[in-house]
Amino acid sequence: MATTMQTWVRHPGQYIKEEMEERGWSQRELAFILGVSEQAINPILNGKRGISPEMAKAFGEAFDVPAEFFANLQQAYGLAQARTPDISISARRTMQSIYPIREMIKRGWIEQTDTNMLQIQLTRFFESPTLDEIPYFPYAAKKAPGGAPPAQTAWLYRVRQIARSISVPAYSERALRSAIANKFPSLLYAPDDIREIPQILMECGIKFVLVEKLPNAKIDGVCFWLDDVPVIGMSLEKDRIDNFWFVLRHECEHVLNGHGKIEAMVDIDLDTEAVSMSEEERIANDAAANFCAPAEKLDLWIKRKQPYYYEREVLALSRILERHPGIVIGQIRRKLNRYDYLTRYLVKIRQYILPVATTDGWGQAAPVSL
Repeated sequence: MATTMQTWVRHPGQYIKEEMEERGWSQRELAFILGVSEQAINPILNGKRGISPEMAKAFGEAFDVPAEFFANLQQAYGLAQARTPDISISARRTMQSIYPIREMIKRGWIEQTDTNMLQIQLTRFFESPTLDEIPYFPYAAKKAPGGAPPAQTAWLYRVRQIARSISVPAYSERALRSAIANKFPSLLYAPDDIREIPQILMECGIKFVLVEKLPNAKIDGVCFWLDDVPVIGMSLEKDRIDNFWFVLRHECEHVLNGHGKIEAMVDIDLDTEAVSMSEEERIANDAAANFCAPAEKLDLWIKRKQPYYYEREVLALSRILERHPGIVIGQIRRKLNRYDYLTRYLVKIRQYILPVATTDGWGQAAPVSL
């Protein structure tokens, strides 16, 4: 395809011929100066061969100009002759610069296909009529107020898509409060008892979804509602017993208080205390912390034992509170801001929960189509 550039950018050989005429040099004389045969430069002068970097340096010496002059002439000519790139390159660049498309394809959320179909899939995924109107999922986050970054937005929409495919009975606040008070406590000691959680939440009328986070998208959990049905999504980003129970209880408190009906309540870095947070987050944080280790008892224990918190005494406290040591240690770490404290008790729990929950990620994709 001809371009505007091609109409005026000429082969470097034509410029060399003009310079030869100015200097009164014949082709034979130029060949003599270069120390090559006439046959070696004839294809260049006739526009049938390009100028190599070596010849650019040789012409530079011959005409007493920088070698870059000839190299640039050749580069400009080469670009002028190159075909115009497919306009889809620009479209894919724009999409990838905004949305984590490669990761979404890798995870099976969308399919690898041509540009037009990619655009259609994105609009379907984000439930938007056009790419220009794809929203940032509004949410109330702990450390990043405003619209969610694209990778977090994609994660949130995936949770919502999967949640729509789950059937649960009508939500019962009474059932959830009863489960937290009577069923959850019996699961706090043995890590593998966590596998009971999906069934308990389903019986309360809560859609529970586990979706592995995308790279560069810090996120612990989310609470939002689909009509009158609450949804709890978790990333299990931190595969630890203390984080699991804290995030779960945090999201349950959002549900109990009706948080997330207008804007999704997204929680990030729940392991650490925030300098400032919304009232909704404070309520959920307090409930989660008190559930993992009753605040009054833990504060009294810390006051009595400071500044030395011996392992054997922590284990004794855990037995008194009837909790796995890792859950109690998680709260001690937060209160003392000592995140290197007794880490070996923070056991992993993914292996117990993934097989029994509605899961997307960690090598498997939820069977949800656009």
